[in-house]
Amino acid sequence: MTSPRRSLPNLFLRSLLFALVMLVMTVIWAPLCFLFAPLPYHQRYYMTGRWNVVVIWAAKVICGIRYQVKGMENLPDAPAVVLSKHQSAWETIFYIVLMPRPLVYVFKKALTYIPFFGWGIALLRMIPIDRSKGTDAMKQVVAIGRKRLADGQWIIMFPEGTRSQVGSKEKYKIGGPRLAVETGVPVIPVAMNSGECWPKNSFIKKPGLITVSIGKPISSEGKSALELLHEVENWIESEMRVISPAVYARSSPVQSPPTS
Repeated sequence: MTSPRRSLPNLFLRSLLFALVMLVMTVIWAPLCFLFAPLPYHQRYYMTGRWNVVVIWAAKVICGIRYQVKGMENLPDAPAVVLSKHQSAWETIFYIVLMPRPLVYVFKKALTYIPFFGWGIALLRMIPIDRSKGTDAMKQVVAIGRKRLADGQWIIMFPEGTRSQVGSKEKYKIGGPRLAVETGVPVIPVAMNSGECWPKNSFIKKPGLITVSIGKPISSEGKSALELLHEVENWIESEMRVISPAVYARSSPVQSPPTS
């Protein structure tokens, strides 16, 4: 049996090769995205997303990061807000490959200033926000989100706001549920455990199986944003204990938050 110390150099080399492939692909693909700009949006989105396909493939072939998806039948053929667990950069890349409709990410505006990577994002119909503007930023999300939903796209947000450590969670924020309530669309909750293979703030990528679990749409009709938030949080955190039982073995069951 290979010892952890002996396997570490192998993991490092694999992670380094993956990082180089990702860098080269980004440098090559970002300028090409400008050539896609005149295309109809669905074609532009599809062509830009080929970068994501290559990165997910490279993560599988080079680093041994495999994946399985549960609940694809739960995805509605209608506008919706996707609210997902967030543990690494893997899911931000993968969801564009997975989801049948174009996704609209809500993200920090500063990301668009990153050379190459930011250029590609800027050419898509995302929602960059300045978080320091607080209420005004949320108004922008609702206003632009309403238009994107009307165009048939899905808004995707990470309710924890940042990547959480494996086996833990950050405070769930109300922005996504508020958008769903104000636009009258359902929420698609998603639980996933990417951090077990692609840890937060770690260069080393570990081989393993990532499970993405998609829940049934949760209606926003007749609910307050807070009620919807509690319902989404309860489903996601309960499902995390199903897909990562060993990680949560010593954790207490999820308690339903009070509704008042």
